[in-house]
Amino acid sequence: MSDNGASKVSYFLVGLGVGALLGILFAPKSGKETREFLAQKAEEGRDYATRKAQELRERAGDIVEHGKEVVSRQKDQFASAIEAGREAYQREKSKAH
Repeated sequence: MSDNGASKVSYFLVGLGVGALLGILFAPKSGKETREFLAQKAEEGRDYATRKAQELRERAGDIVEHGKEVVSRQKDQFASAIEAGREAYQREKSKAH
C-alpha cells in the first residue's frame, strides 16, 4: 500500500476511534458501565497495537533479510566482474609480450 493510502486509512481509523469515544461519553449509560466499557476497549486497543507492532517487526526483519541477500548477490556479481576484467587484462598483457 502506498504511503498516501496508508495515511488515509490511519486517519480514518483515528477518526473512527474518536467518534466512538465521543459516542460512548455521551451515551445514556451509568458512569461505572461507561468506565468498564472504556477499560475493555482500551485493553482491546492495546492488544491490537501489540499485534500490529509484532507484524511490523517481522516484516522489517524480512525486508532486512531480503536486502542482505540482494547486497550479497550484487557483491558476488561485482567480484566476478572484477575477476573477469583481471583475466582479460592478463590475457591482453600476455599477447602484447
